[in-house]
Amino acid sequence: MAEITAALVKELREKSGAGMMDCKTALTESGGDMEAAVDWLRTKGLAKAAKKAGRVAAEGLVGVVAEGTSGALVEVNSETDFVARNENFQKMVGTIATVAKDANGDLAKLLAAPYPGSSKSVQDYVTEAVGTIGENMTVRRAAALSVDKGVVVPYIHNQVAPGLGKIGVLVALESAGDEAKLTELGRQIAMHVAATSPASVSVDDLDQELVERERAVLIGEAKESGKPDNIIEKMVEGRIRKFYEEVVLLAQTFVIDGENTVEKAVKNAEGDVGAPIKVAAFVRFNLGEGIEKEESDFAAEVAAAAKG
Repeated sequence: MAEITAALVKELREKSGAGMMDCKTALTESGGDMEAAVDWLRTKGLAKAAKKAGRVAAEGLVGVVAEGTSGALVEVNSETDFVARNENFQKMVGTIATVAKDANGDLAKLLAAPYPGSSKSVQDYVTEAVGTIGENMTVRRAAALSVDKGVVVPYIHNQVAPGLGKIGVLVALESAGDEAKLTELGRQIAMHVAATSPASVSVDDLDQELVERERAVLIGEAKESGKPDNIIEKMVEGRIRKFYEEVVLLAQTFVIDGENTVEKAVKNAEGDVGAPIKVAAFVRFNLGEGIEKEESDFAAEVAAAAKG
C-alpha cells in the first residue's frame, strides 16, 4: 500500500474539497489510490468532484486548421506563456497544424513529415527551434476529423492569433444541405463544446467504463441513505439519466439558446439547412489538460541560488 503522506492528503483535499481527516481516511480505505479515494469520498457525500481536478502545467498553444470536409488540431507545449506570445512560435504551431491535417492527425506521421519550407522533419525542426527560442518545446498531440459530405468546422476560444489559442475545437457535421448554413451551425456547436467539454457525441459512444464508474459511485451514495434496494435502483437510474445530460453532447442543453438540447437544436436546423444533419464527431483540446504542474517555492529557489 502506498504511504499516506501529508502531500497526498493535501492533493486529495484540493481535488475534492473534503476535510483533511476525511481525505486521510479515504486514502487509507483505498490503499493510497487517488481516484478511488475521490470515489470513496463521493459515496459518503463528502466530495462533489465528478472529474479529475488539478492544475494545468503546460504552456504553449493549441492550433486548428479546417477547410471544407476536413480539419486538424495540434497542441504544442512550451515552458512559459511568454514563448506562446512569440510570433515565431505562433507561426510554427500554425504550420504544424497544417501538416497534421495532411497526416490525418497521426502524431507519429506528423513528427516524421517534412516541415514546409525546410529540409527537416517536423520533429527535427522543433528540436532546432528549442535552441533558437531558448526554451524546451514539444508537439504533444494531434487529431483530425473528416466527412465525405458536409463540413468540418474549427473554433478557437479566446484566440491569440488566427487559429491559435488555449482551447481548440473541431466539429464534423454530415449533411448534403447548404454549406454556409451548416458551417454556422457547426461553429455554434463548436462553441458549445468549448464551453461544456462533453465526453461523447451520443449515449451509445460514451465510454462504458466511465458510465460504470459513475453508476458504482451513485449506488454507494444511494446505499448511504438506507433506502430499500428497489428504491435505490430507481434513484440510480434517474441519476444516470442526469449524468447523460451532463456529459453527452446531444443530450446537453444547447448553450446558444439555453432551452433545447443540442440534438433538438440540430433537428430544428435541418429545415433551414435543407437536409438531414448528423453530428458525426468532435475533438476538443484544452492546453495542458491532464498534465500536473510542478509547484515550486520561488523565494526558496532564489535563496538557494544566492547560497550557491
